[in-house]
Amino acid sequence: MKKETNNYLIPFILVTFCFALWGFANDITNPMVKAFSKIFRMSVTDGSLVQVAFYGGYFCMAFPAAIFIRRYSYKAGVLMGLGLYAAGALLFFPSKSIGLYGCFLIAYFIMTCGLSFLETSCNPYILSMGQEETATRRLNLAQCFNPCGSIVGMFVAMNFIQAKLNPLSSAERAVLSDSEFEALKNADLDVLISPYLIIGLVIVVMFLIILFTKMPKNGDQSHDLHILSTLKNLISLKRYREGVVAQFFYVGAQIMCWTFIIQYGTRVFMAEGMREQEAEVLSQQFNIYAMLFFICSRFIATWLMRWVKPARLLAAFAVLAMMFTIGVILFQNRLGVYCLVCVSGCMSLMFPTIYGIALDGLGDDAKFGAAGLIMAILGGSVLPPLQAMIIDEVTVFGSFPATNFSFILPFICFLVVYVYGYRISTGKE
Repeated sequence: MKKETNNYLIPFILVTFCFALWGFANDITNPMVKAFSKIFRMSVTDGSLVQVAFYGGYFCMAFPAAIFIRRYSYKAGVLMGLGLYAAGALLFFPSKSIGLYGCFLIAYFIMTCGLSFLETSCNPYILSMGQEETATRRLNLAQCFNPCGSIVGMFVAMNFIQAKLNPLSSAERAVLSDSEFEALKNADLDVLISPYLIIGLVIVVMFLIILFTKMPKNGDQSHDLHILSTLKNLISLKRYREGVVAQFFYVGAQIMCWTFIIQYGTRVFMAEGMREQEAEVLSQQFNIYAMLFFICSRFIATWLMRWVKPARLLAAFAVLAMMFTIGVILFQNRLGVYCLVCVSGCMSLMFPTIYGIALDGLGDDAKFGAAGLIMAILGGSVLPPLQAMIIDEVTVFGSFPATNFSFILPFICFLVVYVYGYRISTGKE
């Protein structure tokens, strides 16, 4: 057993590092909704197309990734993911030269096709690296490093993009002449693309390291493709089927909370007298605090799983998330921001726990099962634009801030997660 653990150590570390890499991509991107809205003088709804392109790539490529992995290997899936990730990031340079918003959306889509390959490969790969009874705990441990990458992404977004963009507010940009607007847009895009080019080069290095490292072949022995029978088997499993639904709503809630904390905090801090850019940067600082809380909470949740069943813990954390989300909706000052930070702590265990529960006992079918759960990341593409449409209303029910009310959507998502955790923990699946 010790020899087996030692054989997995280096591969486990390398695959776990990939979790941090896609965490970086996710959370350098969330603040870009606000950044692109300002740079291209668009509404929040138009800016949220970044998330549509980003998470749409996850949806479109998850099933092809599963077929690719089943035909070849987990290692091949990781390498394909890194290759597409690097290609998408490096495409930011020609996109800037062309200067069209749509080109950036294409680059995001290609990049996240790579992330889809990575998540479809790495999550079940980690589950396979050891005993089945500790698989969910092992995945939670690996997933702890995903928010570490997210923290770096947020820090880079705050200090090397948001803080360096021209400080003109959205209102001031709206009255610029066409020539002034183009000059300002080009300068801001120069700032925006630099981190993406650097991470693209880092991914190339990671690709080469994994290419020349011997990796375990867990589950790679069978390359037979029985797609229809496998899908029929998966759909017949209630635990898996409902897990995909729960994952869809969880990812939607996560992306909404981490994307629109910028809009939420900006409204609160501007009401205190701050300029728009200062308010945006401070909001991103609170986003980093939220992610730090998320990381600490995930380690605590992983530790608690030694005594508490994962499904029961999932239900309990979902209840806490709903309670804090009510605070986000009702408070119109910094208390609401604090509640939104606390929501992140409640979300910490949700993705890997839903994932581990849904794939429990699937064996080699986990490769296709993983694809369904990654396709469920589509929730991050579908739900944020709906919240953005509410935010664009400015106020609802008279003078109530639409930004606050928009968090009714994450509340509903957490309710779905609670129902799933409760049903599994009580044997009502």
